Amino acid sequence: MEIFTEQYLTDRLILIGSLIGTLIISHAVIGLLFRPALKIFFRPKTDKGTNSVLKLRNSLSWGLFFVLWPIAEPLFAPDRWEQIRNYPLFSIFMIVSISWILIELSNVLRHSFIENFSFEKDDNLRERRMFTQINFVRKLVVVLIVIVALSFILMSIESARRIGAGLLTSAGIAGIIVGFAAQKSIANLLAGFQIAFTQPIRIDDVVVLEGEWGKIEEINLTYVVVRIWDQRRLILPINYFLETPFQNWTRTTANIWGTVFLYVDHTVPVKVMKNKLKEILDSTPLWDKKVQVLQVTDVKERTVELRCLMSARDSPSAFDLRCYVREEMLDFIQREYPETLPKTRVLMERGQADIEDVLK
Repeated sequence: MEIFTEQYLTDRLILIGSLIGTLIISHAVIGLLFRPALKIFFRPKTDKGTNSVLKLRNSLSWGLFFVLWPIAEPLFAPDRWEQIRNYPLFSIFMIVSISWILIELSNVLRHSFIENFSFEKDDNLRERRMFTQINFVRKLVVVLIVIVALSFILMSIESARRIGAGLLTSAGIAGIIVGFAAQKSIANLLAGFQIAFTQPIRIDDVVVLEGEWGKIEEINLTYVVVRIWDQRRLILPINYFLETPFQNWTRTTANIWGTVFLYVDHTVPVKVMKNKLKEILDSTPLWDKKVQVLQVTDVKERTVELRCLMSARDSPSAFDLRCYVREEMLDFIQREYPETLPKTRVLMERGQADIEDVLK
């Protein structure tokens, strides 16, 4: 009995040592081969790309362990022991490891495409279009990988296979129930497909919706995140963008026109104001030098409406440019033509007798 116990402990230690040794070897092999192979296919330029590569390396290290262990186990495990690779739990871990590798590989492929495009240039319409499509397809791939992995895991469990076989008899009724219950989710998923490829919106598009101005921050499978100008987040179902009218200021180009309205007295010198607007726009890099107009757009009984029209390379620049022009034009009027600021005129008429009394 004592010899058996010592032999049992020895076999157990050998098995544990072989497990640890195989794990170390798998990590060492991936550590040595991964970086040279990576230089051939993809060299990350961003922190996010580097993090995705590190995650892929970790997943491959564990994946190689599940490949090497079935080869190494017969060499170290005693014949009287049932081998670990025959346990359902080992199969489940292997399925999870393969799924992990595929998910991280899809993330690396996503970054390898994205990093070929630059978002820093003014007209980044093509880049935002590709980024939106790649992100959506990658999320869909991840969902499919998870669903297939869960299916294989259930098939590897005997009791789950029996449950699945029993459910087949009521699959028709269950399908109808699930169809009714998930019709909104399916509609959102189909809307996501439509948005990803017809692209009424893209990542980083400037939109105005629900009375708010913001940028598209995320496009997920069933919802969209809009970053409002004051850093709040507006969460909307994805089919909102197919069913509800909204403004997209960067649908075809990032360039945008801005307007500033001035209300002044009828005595304002319009030509001087036009020259001043040109001088102000020439002095700021916010103006893209494409559109510059000042017009009298309305004349009322008390004021004249002047509209300053100008263009900018994107909506944030247009907002800053409008504020700058408004401030400079107001300062110019106050300094040079204060008498042209809006005023109220009152004409008082008096009778002839009252005038003679005043003269006396």
